[in-house]
Amino acid sequence: MVVGRRAFTLVELLVVIAIIGVLVGLLLPAVQGAREAARRMSCQNNLKQLGLCLHNFESARKKLPTQGDYQTNGTAVYWSAQTRLLPYAESSTVHQLIDYTKPIAQQPQVARIRIPFLICPSEINDKERPDGPTFVHYPLNYAINVGEWLIMQPPQGKGTGVFLVNQEMKLAGITDGTSNTLGMSEVKAFTPYLRDGGNPASDTPVPVRPEDVAGFGGEFKADSGHTEWVDARSHQTGFTTTFPPNQRVPYLHNGIPYDIDFNSMREGRSATVPTYAVVTSRSYHVGGVNSLLMDGSVRFVSQGISPGAWKALGTRSGGEVVQEDW
Repeated sequence: MVVGRRAFTLVELLVVIAIIGVLVGLLLPAVQGAREAARRMSCQNNLKQLGLCLHNFESARKKLPTQGDYQTNGTAVYWSAQTRLLPYAESSTVHQLIDYTKPIAQQPQVARIRIPFLICPSEINDKERPDGPTFVHYPLNYAINVGEWLIMQPPQGKGTGVFLVNQEMKLAGITDGTSNTLGMSEVKAFTPYLRDGGNPASDTPVPVRPEDVAGFGGEFKADSGHTEWVDARSHQTGFTTTFPPNQRVPYLHNGIPYDIDFNSMREGRSATVPTYAVVTSRSYHVGGVNSLLMDGSVRFVSQGISPGAWKALGTRSGGEVVQEDW
């Protein structure tokens, strides 16, 4: 007697596929969440390394690095603070390639180097940016605190943050306390921005509404902010505390909406015109950004932090007390 084997019916097969689909749908968010948690932790480790670099630099030099070292009209040197930290991050080989007496434009072999601890694992644009037919830049995701709004009144820096143009800050100058003062925070690579409009000219209050920034005008660059890890200018390697983390700053160009940064006059471009900047800390992490405090600790700062608390964390000597849980 031959007994036939019972096979799956089409309905049963569809039920099994449906069950598998449901299980995958349930598991996928958990897997993605675990991956993002790992990326966020890796990002925090990068900032902790940068914190150690800053303190080792200060220990060796008794001062912190400048935001940038400029000559009149920016004709010579404007290397970023991040480049100055390379010897303290076991990157002496890259550091030795840099001749700080010559402009970045004359050293393309340095500008295109990818520095791993300057890139967040969640960054979706971890790639080179061509700049002209032969020159290439590489982006970064960890920017220095250059203040709230006014960055430079030539020839000196005027920022309220920790890093100043043409000046080296001492830790003793952070009178708000290193545990209450931001040193670095996350930014997104390839950020659109406005630059060099020359407005505001002087003594303009800090913008209160993000919508007001577009009115200052300037040359629009669609995708090159924070793409030059070697360049000291605020829209490339800095951030400001004008607005809290991940705040959208709207700008409409040719009918296309953008979330922008702003630099009224690139540092070193003019011997008289001041630099005002709105460069928002942004990340791809859900709900906030990773930030480095000047005591070397790293915190995940909620994008729901109040503007006043964020600004207070950004000033080195404002005398503010941050009372909310951030």
